[in-house]
Amino acid sequence: MSIFNLGLVSAISLLAVAVAATPASAANPPPFSKGETFEETTGEDLFNGICQGCHMEGGQGAIGAGAYPALKGNPRVASAAYPIYMVVNGQGGMPSFKDYLSDQQIAEVVNYVRTHFDNNFSDAVSVEDVRKISLR
Repeated sequence: MSIFNLGLVSAISLLAVAVAATPASAANPPPFSKGETFEETTGEDLFNGICQGCHMEGGQGAIGAGAYPALKGNPRVASAAYPIYMVVNGQGGMPSFKDYLSDQQIAEVVNYVRTHFDNNFSDAVSVEDVRKISLR
């Protein structure tokens, strides 16, 4: 066997060992969502995947390149219409999610925010509540 062929076989063998040793989850992490809409259905998953990017873990908010209001203990979420309106229409730096989330998903994430992060509002938001604002 020539030195070139020996080197080629060695390189391929090392590559095969490296690929086999790499966990599948690290090599191919699952996508957050496919296409133009979000696939997540629970309020917690939607918050963690979308809202937390700006409003931070625990809904604490942030100030830096922009102002991202805290959702934690925020009296504005007492009125269910306010967070529904914000998710559906956006305002200022917050984008509208009307084209990316279903009314059911919006209800789920709004209910999650209104019952977590020191928010204890027991009047659940329904899909019909969201439809009145999204006009779908």
